[in-house]
Amino acid sequence: MSEPKRPIDLRSDTVTKPTQAMLRAMTEAELGDDVYQEDPTVNLLEARAAALLGKEAALFVPTGTMGNTIALKLNTEHGQEVLCETRSHVFNYELAMMAWFCGCLARPVTAPSGILTWDLLKPHLKPLGPHAAPTGMISLENTHNMAGGTVTPVEVTDDICRRAHHLGLRVHIDGARIFNAATCLHLPAARLAAHADTVMFCLSKGLCAPAGSLVAGSRKDMDRARLYRKRLGGGMRQAGILAAAGLLALEEMPKRLTTDHAHARLLAEGLARIGGVAIDPTSVQTNIVIFDLSALGLTGSECSERLREQGVLANAVGEYAVRMVTHHGVSAAECERALAATASVLSRYSKASR
Repeated sequence: MSEPKRPIDLRSDTVTKPTQAMLRAMTEAELGDDVYQEDPTVNLLEARAAALLGKEAALFVPTGTMGNTIALKLNTEHGQEVLCETRSHVFNYELAMMAWFCGCLARPVTAPSGILTWDLLKPHLKPLGPHAAPTGMISLENTHNMAGGTVTPVEVTDDICRRAHHLGLRVHIDGARIFNAATCLHLPAARLAAHADTVMFCLSKGLCAPAGSLVAGSRKDMDRARLYRKRLGGGMRQAGILAAAGLLALEEMPKRLTTDHAHARLLAEGLARIGGVAIDPTSVQTNIVIFDLSALGLTGSECSERLREQGVLANAVGEYAVRMVTHHGVSAAECERALAATASVLSRYSKASR
């Protein structure tokens, strides 16, 4: 009796597993106490990450949320506003740490395709005064998750940083998937983050490490960041076990992100051929595909449940929207099978809606 096929997991690139080389590196890692800054593998990872992002220093943290929280704290004072995009991760998916830990208020700004520009930000800037909370900083997201993995052009980021710094404002980049953005733009990640004060990126998404993120910036900021990490419970002691996998993730995995992007375009083009699905394949730049089912009257959660029954895992990201994310654990053939399952599920609703 043949074994059932494993589910095709397109819920997120967070479901990636470490490679065999990463697992070997973890068992052989040289270790120390990272709270004392004596773990040589962590120190090496932080130095390598800082170099790749073009910053003076970097700090290894357990999660992207912790990295963003630390960066927002570094760049603000209590009682300020943080300008961010309406669908941004720091605003919607980090349990209000901007308020709870940083003492700041989010000022969301709606941007087409999730890409903030100075013209969109300028009307929301507030000086210190007797009534309104002043603007403290700007947070950008590149790639932008809930806008469908869109990429901010480097000249747009440069312009925002230049104008913000002229006004004494700091800029953070939530670069959870910045290596996807760099791959799309054919530029080094350091160029994308060149003028930002801080940047965070994840090792545990498309880069396939089992856990961990890094926040990078000036050495002075990273010294302060280490204290905030301790306050948040992020001192991990012999963290070189994780850092060893992170080093391989940094060195090897960005090279294969073009494959994930190609698979996402394959999904998008196939979805566009299914009746009742709204998606523009040309808008899919990296590894995230979001499609709309409102024409079929099918909710995202209903679609997700029906797909699960067919062995395909995908997340609802709105009342009528579903997200699929490609990654190292899903092949082109599995993407084709996921498309066939989606077409089969949606055909029932397409007929019913006539």
